[in-house]
Amino acid sequence: MKAQSQRQLRAGELVRRALADIIAEGAIHDPAVAGLPVTVTEARMSPDLRHATVFVAAMGQADRVKLAKALDHASGYLQRELARRIDLRFTPKLRFEADDRFEEAAHVDAVLSRPQVKRDLD
Repeated sequence: MKAQSQRQLRAGELVRRALADIIAEGAIHDPAVAGLPVTVTEARMSPDLRHATVFVAAMGQADRVKLAKALDHASGYLQRELARRIDLRFTPKLRFEADDRFEEAAHVDAVLSRPQVKRDLD
């Protein structure tokens, strides 16, 4: 995968912040999203800035895949709200994916805290 340009990174951060604000306001009434503390971890923009893959994670025991599907279902509404809040030539088409980096990090921490591994690290 090719590294993103500075332009893509700036636009991605702009989209990420705006979507985090929109979702935090509680405007989405889907039961899979309503009341959950949702974290928008990253927005990866296509080179032409017309498409954005948005990675989301829910804190707690919520189903990440169900959350991503619910946000995909509401992507039309989110795209309209995004168009009102950001200043880009084109509002990107949104696609949501579950972010599992937090769970992977917790797994690595659990492995590193095992007595056998600690012994080998010392």
